[in-house]
Amino acid sequence: MNRVDTVVVGGGIAGLTATSYIAQKGISVSLYEKGHYFGGLVNSFKRGDFTFDGGLRSIENSGIVFPMLRELGIDIEFVKSHVSLVVGKNVLKLNGTNSLDEYKDFLIEEFPNNKIEIISIIKSIKKITGYMDILYGIDNPLFLDPIKDREYFIKVITPWIFKFLLTVNRIESLNLPVNSYLEKFTKNQALIDNISQHFFKDTPTSFALSYFSLYNDYNYPIGGTEVLPKKLEEFCILNGAELLSKRGVVEVNPEQKYIEDEYGERKYYNNLIWACDLKQLYRGINKDSIKSKSLRKRVLKRELELEQLRGAESVFTLYLTLDLPPSYFSSIATEHCFFTPIKDGLSTLNLEFDKSNKQSVKNYLREYVKYNTFEISIPCLRDSNLAPEGKSGLEISILFDYDLTKNIIEQGWKREFKEYMEDLLIEQLNTLYPKLKKSIIKRFSSTPLTVERYTSSSDGAIIGWAFTNPKMPVIHKFLQVAKSVKTPIDSVYQCGQWTYSPAGLPISILTGKLAANKILKKY
Repeated sequence: MNRVDTVVVGGGIAGLTATSYIAQKGISVSLYEKGHYFGGLVNSFKRGDFTFDGGLRSIENSGIVFPMLRELGIDIEFVKSHVSLVVGKNVLKLNGTNSLDEYKDFLIEEFPNNKIEIISIIKSIKKITGYMDILYGIDNPLFLDPIKDREYFIKVITPWIFKFLLTVNRIESLNLPVNSYLEKFTKNQALIDNISQHFFKDTPTSFALSYFSLYNDYNYPIGGTEVLPKKLEEFCILNGAELLSKRGVVEVNPEQKYIEDEYGERKYYNNLIWACDLKQLYRGINKDSIKSKSLRKRVLKRELELEQLRGAESVFTLYLTLDLPPSYFSSIATEHCFFTPIKDGLSTLNLEFDKSNKQSVKNYLREYVKYNTFEISIPCLRDSNLAPEGKSGLEISILFDYDLTKNIIEQGWKREFKEYMEDLLIEQLNTLYPKLKKSIIKRFSSTPLTVERYTSSSDGAIIGWAFTNPKMPVIHKFLQVAKSVKTPIDSVYQCGQWTYSPAGLPISILTGKLAANKILKKY
């Protein structure tokens, strides 16, 4: 059929969520995905007998993920995903409500001359995490039925609303970049770096420092992170949705209301939900064919605004298969940890280097890796079936610059660059896991350009818009989140990581549901 009620473009978690809710109500819907699989940055893949997660390492419930699954009737088995913070060989395994006091002692041990400042910082973090516990500490009302969940609404939601209204403005007042916020407490840049450098540059304080609460909300699906999109995909198909992978959309005609895919096939719609990179939406509209002058003006204005802005940082990821049992790694840290080899911090780094000179770039990379913070994930410590018995698979990521990667590859030393980065990461990892280097079976890696190729996200971004942009082009106040799915085009809605900031999996699900609701209200 070449006509449906709703076309959804982008088969990541936001697009799958929107499609699920629309299909559930019996409304005809087609989901288009450019890539070979659905799920976007929530995916898993196999290398031999090892299973790795290609994007997201753990899933934050945030009062959104579990209620969404429950509302749709989707059953997924989760286990807790425990987090460690590691500096050098100093390991802190986070564990519930006492974690912040333990983190205070952890920081004081590393920076004894800054004890008073650290006490003040932890006090502030406690206040911020308290705010976020109110915001995300209950099941989000959007995913509840006022009739079926009447008792929950009366006993939990009603008193929560008053706390929420008092808290949300306090959260939104903490939009100062986290580094600038921490400078109010201390001038020790190494201390600031150790707290903040595994977040994206200029991450708002409320988002960054609240993670010390969200770490305790990390969960992992048995079978790997791909289980979540796979279950949503199955739900969509069972409810009559048309799912089309390897079908990139190349044109949108908002007046005649059709999309055209890369094979030249058109699909007419009543409603369109754009669940991927927003730049591609406005690039795909043939502005010359728009008869309405006001619509053409709105589209051109929005396209120009977005084209000037950048996506957030991307990642370089190393994957290792190892002849070491999971127990070796669990004896040192947890299944998900943030490891800083040297506490001096990235501010120690000399940013001046010649990008056209290979040796100059290599010198920079050596220091960048040494002072950086690694995100380490070990899938088989959550699910033993994800690696052969007695062996382990590791995923190690660091934030990495898209432009630098592109420059290196254009100069023709991609393979050498990847091998060099892998060597550097392994060298530092071996300081935490001394048996690692001699136990490697296979190794391989991905770059920001890999992320771009698989997700079609500008700049290989993994959380949407960069916080360093001169302005944020989307809604970034939680009280206005319902407006985030609107576009300047009638009957065209948006959802996903490019729709609201700060973004993440829960926000992608939330905006997917909100976009679907806009359509469902028409019936």
